[in-house]
Amino acid sequence: MKALLCTAFGPLEMLTIQEIPKPRPGPGQVLLDVKASSLNFPDALMAQGLYQVKPPLPFSPGTEMAGVIVETGTDVQGVKPGDRVIAIAGWGGFAEECAVDAGGLIPMPEGLDFDTGAAFLYTYETSLHGLRDRGRLKAGETLLVLGAAGGVGLAAIEIGKAMGALVIAAASSEDKLALCKQLGADETINYVSENLRDRINELTGRRGVDIVFDPVGGSYTETALRATAWCGRLLVVGFAGGDIPKIPINLALLKERSIVGTYLGESVKHDPEGHLRNVKQLVEWLAAGKVKPVISERVPLSEAAAAMKRMINRQVKGKVVILPEA
Repeated sequence: MKALLCTAFGPLEMLTIQEIPKPRPGPGQVLLDVKASSLNFPDALMAQGLYQVKPPLPFSPGTEMAGVIVETGTDVQGVKPGDRVIAIAGWGGFAEECAVDAGGLIPMPEGLDFDTGAAFLYTYETSLHGLRDRGRLKAGETLLVLGAAGGVGLAAIEIGKAMGALVIAAASSEDKLALCKQLGADETINYVSENLRDRINELTGRRGVDIVFDPVGGSYTETALRATAWCGRLLVVGFAGGDIPKIPINLALLKERSIVGTYLGESVKHDPEGHLRNVKQLVEWLAAGKVKPVISERVPLSEAAAAMKRMINRQVKGKVVILPEA
């Protein structure tokens, strides 16, 4: 089968399409015929050796996928060949087939296409886990989303609105902010042409925001934290900007602020019931039309590495779906 293979950690140009043996499902696993996978920021970091998880080499990136079960290993219950499912596998999705743990499979909602299924779960569950479980977002509070036009940022906008928040979207261009408005953002900030803190003060009457959802890092993190209200919460989601900020800890003391980590992968292991609760909520919102992934590109497997580079350079809006070669 064909797969995008990482044989050594390094520049994304080192990734190559190769013909490799078909994987076999081990105990508790299924073999998935991958119909679509989606690109997430950790995929690009993982291939460069910059993520907190380093898979054994060689490996195929690709955290999130949707497809059809073609074979089950031993000790698998509740699913069977022919079932349409969504899977978050950690890696392996940028390939024609992938062996994944059966316990983490989510049945595809009725009527959902594979592209949407592949682009749905990872970003939306990250955002919901951050906003509800870690940030304790309440209806009527003000939410600032940094990097708002990325996949996880757009999900945070929709989820924030579904939870009753006033949402301020911050991004680097007017076309990105226009997309944020389409998805329900109440206000926007262009942090290239506008002063982030001044604009937050203007929009909130100098009160500040209650929650900052930050998948970007870099210089905007401290600025946004300084512009939070009393008992404001900064959700540390990721570092798409490339730089991990060093925050003066006295900022937490001054307004009884909280700096809160959000790490979906580990949270699923520690709170599987909470994970299933969030998935159920997201599927309900999807059926009700309150959330839906924005798919900006559909590219063949051979162009996955180039799409990763565009994501790293912040040239992607929404989600990129990777399709197997015809």
